[in-house]
Amino acid sequence: MPKRIQMKPLLVLLSVFSVLLFATKIFRGNYDFASSGRIAMSVMLVFTAVAHFTFTKGMTMMLPDFIPYKTTVVYLTGIIEIVAAVGLFIPSLRIVTAWLLIAFFLLIFPANIFAAINHIDYQKGTSDGNGLTYLWFRIPLQILFIVWTYLSAIKG
Repeated sequence: MPKRIQMKPLLVLLSVFSVLLFATKIFRGNYDFASSGRIAMSVMLVFTAVAHFTFTKGMTMMLPDFIPYKTTVVYLTGIIEIVAAVGLFIPSLRIVTAWLLIAFFLLIFPANIFAAINHIDYQKGTSDGNGLTYLWFRIPLQILFIVWTYLSAIKG
């Protein structure tokens, strides 16, 4: 029986986006896709950043052995996510934040590949995770995050 794939960040992103999209229609009279998208991305980033501080052991297991100071890297990437969440709200920093966030999404993807190959379950801090099947979900998800950031923060 396959293990359940962690879809929480996607659910947070889509739920917040949907609520905000309809709220802007109701209160402003029109849909605001870009702002709703940026706010949803920010909420999702804070949500995922919390995992860096709550599931630190499992997150460190996602990093290959050649990376030093794994715990520091995990905390730092959580802080980067929080800073990016804030940066998406600052008009003068929004575009540069979005480009850096896209680069960040690309840079962290190898950790997801490493974790999948090694069956890491970051929430339990064990090596009995979904394995390579997780990448069938994670690759499209990573592409969605990149496209979402581009459309809501750079084009929007």
